[in-house]
Amino acid sequence: MYFTVGTGLLALVVFPQWWRALRVWLRGWWAGGLRLSQRQSQRLGGRVQQGQRQLTQGMGQQTQAVRAWWRSRWLLAASALGLLMAPLALVTGWSLMGTRSLEGFDDRIAPGNQQVVQLLQGEQLVPPPPLPPAVFATAEVEVVRPMLSSADRRWDQMDPAFVQVVLAIFQRMKAEHGYDMALLEGHRSPERQALLAARGSNVTMAGAWQSYHQYGLAADCAFYRDGKLVISEKDPWAMRGYQLYGQLAEQMGLTWGGRWQMMDLGHVEWRKPGAKTAMKAAGYR
Repeated sequence: MYFTVGTGLLALVVFPQWWRALRVWLRGWWAGGLRLSQRQSQRLGGRVQQGQRQLTQGMGQQTQAVRAWWRSRWLLAASALGLLMAPLALVTGWSLMGTRSLEGFDDRIAPGNQQVVQLLQGEQLVPPPPLPPAVFATAEVEVVRPMLSSADRRWDQMDPAFVQVVLAIFQRMKAEHGYDMALLEGHRSPERQALLAARGSNVTMAGAWQSYHQYGLAADCAFYRDGKLVISEKDPWAMRGYQLYGQLAEQMGLTWGGRWQMMDLGHVEWRKPGAKTAMKAAGYR
């Protein structure tokens, strides 16, 4: 109804002769309702008839003009209409091919292991008890991982879905391979990221807001044996553990730092759509 009324008003603005004819007709209708004198009615009737003729002539002229325009430019009009309809047709066809989601709103993990699907749909794993702070402050650990004693190891500061996948990896590493895993660092503030970057590329190549740690989507992990952290890959037992750890992480849809040119064997991250866009804006590569 609103569209019809709006179209009618727009037509009266575009075609002034229609508006003049309509005003004459309205005057005649109003005059008839007030029972004007016969002479006035006749005079007004003539005006009404004249207005009707003008209205008819105007509509006829406009119709002829439209027909003439269409005959001379029908191909151009059809092409323009096709261009306007093409995006709608493409989007409709794309959507019919299967479930689609815009990248910025897609919070799903596409795992390669059915266990991840089951975890996210039902069972919720609980983080292990925190290790004593002294474990992360030894001289051996400091050599391999500088500033580790001040790292954030709170599981609740990371993305909940990412946490469940990491805990599933911990569970499988213990059950299938006998490795006890420890979280070295999870969420990392941009200030801490900048401090680590300032220590050189041998520590990290990412500046503030250029790491998945800032978004709670990355975790650095190592092994716990006989009351001590085992981080260095120079230990054959630890190196074998990192390889198994990386395999499980990739099976579950995560990215493993062991594939990078500057290897970070204990690092895993979930390249969740949306976070990547923010990091690109900050200069992430």
